[in-house]
Amino acid sequence: MKGFSEKDYPKKDLTEKIINAAFTVHNRLGAGFAEKIYENALVKELESKGLKAEQQKRLQVIYGGNPVGDFIVDLLVEESVVVELKAVRVLDKSFEDQLLNYLKTSGLEVGLLLNFGTSVQIKRKVVSKK
Repeated sequence: MKGFSEKDYPKKDLTEKIINAAFTVHNRLGAGFAEKIYENALVKELESKGLKAEQQKRLQVIYGGNPVGDFIVDLLVEESVVVELKAVRVLDKSFEDQLLNYLKTSGLEVGLLLNFGTSVQIKRKVVSKK
């Protein structure tokens, strides 16, 4: 994986809009809700900014150029950024691994792991397209 500086992340403008929307949602709702509540609120917030956000989007796992199964991402924003949501106290490394696997197998390049625990935590993941 290629390292990116903060200023040259792919989809930087879009991911910043998503992150800002997540902070708006958390500021309005606070901590303690189930993940689905944050998901629904984030979709409303993104749509209010004119962004397309698909919930529970089914994507294919591609292996050797062939589809071998499906997985479901929490959100797909503008058909290009995978957003996985959590509402936990501490993010486990396995959540990051899951997001990376989603990106690698779907052919998408950029993902965000957003945790609505006690405050918003953000992990941005990028997988270079070959």
